[in-house]
Amino acid sequence: MSLLVVGSVAFDAIETPFGKTDKILGGAGTFISLASSYFVPSPKVVSVVGHDFPSEHMELLRSHGIDLEGLQVKAEGKTFFWQGRYHNDMNSRDTVATELNVLADFDPVLPESYQDAEYLMLGNLSPVVQRQVIERLRTRPRLIAMDTMNFWMDTQLDELRRTLAMVDVLTINDSEARQLSGEYALVKAARKIQAMGPRFVIIKKGEHGALLFGDRKIFHAPALPLEDVFDPTGAGDTFAGGFIGYLAKTGDLSFENFKNAIILGSAMASFCVERFGTSRLQNLRQEEIYERVQQFIDLVRFDYESNA
Repeated sequence: MSLLVVGSVAFDAIETPFGKTDKILGGAGTFISLASSYFVPSPKVVSVVGHDFPSEHMELLRSHGIDLEGLQVKAEGKTFFWQGRYHNDMNSRDTVATELNVLADFDPVLPESYQDAEYLMLGNLSPVVQRQVIERLRTRPRLIAMDTMNFWMDTQLDELRRTLAMVDVLTINDSEARQLSGEYALVKAARKIQAMGPRFVIIKKGEHGALLFGDRKIFHAPALPLEDVFDPTGAGDTFAGGFIGYLAKTGDLSFENFKNAIILGSAMASFCVERFGTSRLQNLRQEEIYERVQQFIDLVRFDYESNA
């Protein structure tokens, strides 16, 4: 069940209608690894930070059993930083600042102990870097999943297509699926993306849940209605971490188990948005997670009796 996570470990500064933060722990690699740590022991992280990355953040990650041998610490340069401001609807946001810093020249280094990874989750990074990781693994993992975004479609579409041809699962939001495929209808969009390489396509729709396409089947997972949504940052990455973590834990790659993994990912994402940054993910109990999963089950379960 060895899991390898590749993605940014970063600082975020966030403003929402509910408040604002200074620099806090963030990054795709951080959210994915924290979420997955509730399902698999010692998820392995490949990323890079600068000299300004505090030891307490390192200790937090280690306290979750996260293997940091692949986390490069650059003596010169600062850690990747993103600052954003969310609108009142919490679905749209403005980027206030993006400072790539050491991430601009990130060259992923895979320690020898990472070569046996059975599952690989590629967080949102340049498709060139994502492909380098795949090519540097001597043995192909059982499952390779990746996330991407519209920026890479705008700037590196050919490279993105090359990387897509090498993966099993793509997670993407609805607007990005439409852009990548050129199709408005999401069923058609998913089929076109599957033709590019991925066997499974997961289209995230925010407060409207997620759609899973694979093996000529479709599954819809709802989003859980929540009383409080403080910060959507990292929700998609947390979803990915719960999803891949559950698959790695169970070892079952059937469509039916993918459905379970989608619900587990959605449950983890529902925790993430309840607090700023990673704070809600830091001290979850297994009982909380499965109580939340039961809420998803109760949300969609019903008995149908025909009166016809």
